[in-house]
Amino acid sequence: MISINQRAAAIAEKMIADSEALGISSGKLSNGAVVIDAGVHVPGSLQAGKLFAEACLGGLGEVTFTRLDYEDVGGCFWLPAVSVSVSHPHIACMASQYAGWAVKRDKFFAMGSGPARAAYAGEELFKKLDYQDRADVAVLLLEGRKLPNEQVADYVAEKSGLAPDRLILLMAPTASIVGSVQIAARVVETGMHKLVELGFDVRKVMAGYGTCPLPTVAVDDLRAIGRTNDAVLYGGQSHYTVKAEDDELAELIEKVPSSWSKDYGQPFYDLFQRYGGDFYKIDPLLFSPAQASINNLTSGRTFAAGQANPALLRTSMLAS
Repeated sequence: MISINQRAAAIAEKMIADSEALGISSGKLSNGAVVIDAGVHVPGSLQAGKLFAEACLGGLGEVTFTRLDYEDVGGCFWLPAVSVSVSHPHIACMASQYAGWAVKRDKFFAMGSGPARAAYAGEELFKKLDYQDRADVAVLLLEGRKLPNEQVADYVAEKSGLAPDRLILLMAPTASIVGSVQIAARVVETGMHKLVELGFDVRKVMAGYGTCPLPTVAVDDLRAIGRTNDAVLYGGQSHYTVKAEDDELAELIEKVPSSWSKDYGQPFYDLFQRYGGDFYKIDPLLFSPAQASINNLTSGRTFAAGQANPALLRTSMLAS
């Protein structure tokens, strides 16, 4: 059995050992839990974002940097980007990377991702994955602006079935270098979640690959939520290798890209404001890459749909 917590813990230890060069900091709470700050009181870095994202994938994915070129009525432009390759995607993306754990304690709130979710396995999603991790360490990655305290660590450790001193918590705000990298690196996971929403058995996905523009860091977290979502929805590209039936994939593929949603077509920040800041009023079918392709190992055929939206990317990423 693959232990994504053990694999992620090894990445976190590497981050701690190289914290100065990575622009991050770490420390221990009074209960022994380790906290890594990757952008709250420190600048972070692109390399820290890469490692943060790879830990979020439970050590089953590799993140590299590239560039994507676009052209619209305003001419040609390019954006820095991430490239993500994933093995065992139903474990790496859905049992680990998916932000499915809302951690709330007193005045603390953050969305939790990473392999500690698979130690807890308290989400309905895990019934579809046939996976739970039992390791002697747990790693949870948090998106928020306030570092976790002992109360938060005690709660996460208890849910993970471990003592607090076997817990590693990593935190990066949305509006940070690490935040931009780790969210762009969710491009494969976003498509995987869309497949779940469409009723596809994601255990049939053998491998995943994706590219996504790296969101420019916004002035605050709310604006950053807009840009990070725009990067995936209007520039993300994901490719999946699966074992399934062609008829099933032919019917599925047109629904995978974000353009299938009724809410497609405007900057996410504006959409968020239109719904009064309530994520749950936004069409859940919007949250997926701009383009998707599926290669069926059963037949050798590849199915593809969607396209990037350069004009909207320019408006979102290069706005003054």
